[in-house]
Amino acid sequence: MKNDAVFAMKFAKVYPLLVAKAGRKGRTRAEVDAVTAWLTGYTPAELEQFLASELTYGEFFERAPHPNENRRLITGSVCGVRVEAIADPLLREIRYLDKLVDELAKGRPLEKILRQG
Repeated sequence: MKNDAVFAMKFAKVYPLLVAKAGRKGRTRAEVDAVTAWLTGYTPAELEQFLASELTYGEFFERAPHPNENRRLITGSVCGVRVEAIADPLLREIRYLDKLVDELAKGRPLEKILRQG
């Protein structure tokens, strides 16, 4: 899938898929909201508003109010690609969230996912 196609997807379509992925492994929407808020600086209330909007996935990351400085500590592979090696900055931000949700789904403790210890 070309990057532009990923950027153009509606947040309201993608985010529920992330929640469902985590949910299949016993994790909660609140946990997905927590890692998303940590990564972007959005509040859970803002995330809820975006689900009722036409916001694209690219716009969601471009407009992130406070991208977490520690997001660069996120390493590893998503879909066979190392996130730290992704050249496109916007796609890298998107893959950071994918990686955080993957870590949730694998049962990693939330404080480890949020790089708190």
